[in-house]
Amino acid sequence: MSQAKVFPETVSDRADPTPKQRDIAEAATRLFMAQGYASVSMDAIARAAGVSKATLYAYFASKDQLFANLVGTACSRSGAHSVPFAEEQLDLRDTLTALADRALRFMLEPQSLAIYRVVIAECPRFPELGRAFFERISESSRQNLASWLKKQMEEGKLRRRDPVIAAQQFTGLLRTQLHMRALLGVDPPPSEDEIKVTVGEAVETFLRAYAPEGAPLAA
Repeated sequence: MSQAKVFPETVSDRADPTPKQRDIAEAATRLFMAQGYASVSMDAIARAAGVSKATLYAYFASKDQLFANLVGTACSRSGAHSVPFAEEQLDLRDTLTALADRALRFMLEPQSLAIYRVVIAECPRFPELGRAFFERISESSRQNLASWLKKQMEEGKLRRRDPVIAAQQFTGLLRTQLHMRALLGVDPPPSEDEIKVTVGEAVETFLRAYAPEGAPLAA
């Protein structure tokens, strides 16, 4: 399985999904989560989605492309690390808080957790799947954040360091026991208070680590 085959251009890259596409995606996610990537056939997906094989293949040429669609749709829908608002609207702390909140909620979404579990389970047998998943997630979720952090560093708002590593560390601060509990299905879903505390502590830690030399920590 080549990397190009795993993540070709998908339907979700070109247009909004149709109701049938959504039905197929939901059915595929359920099957992948319950049975794993290797055990699920396109026939089974068609049956679970209530569509014909011809309809399924009209939208997705292969199981690889369908799985790629699930990943691409999740990334596009979340915009987890994009910076879509004007920088002058929010100060540094508020911007990081908004980004952290969006990213953490994306990590905790049932579909995101399901896809992540499938990739972790299957990558020993399909290493190309894990590699392509990692590269697509990294590219889509961290590139904008790294570029924005670089600008903050150039403006003296953050300590000058490698912005790509800074983006990785910012995301890493959100992968706490809250995310691990959700990934393992332990206890009830996290509460709003737990999400707020996790986001706040991540932002506080990041700002302390990247505070400019000699500058007081922003209140």
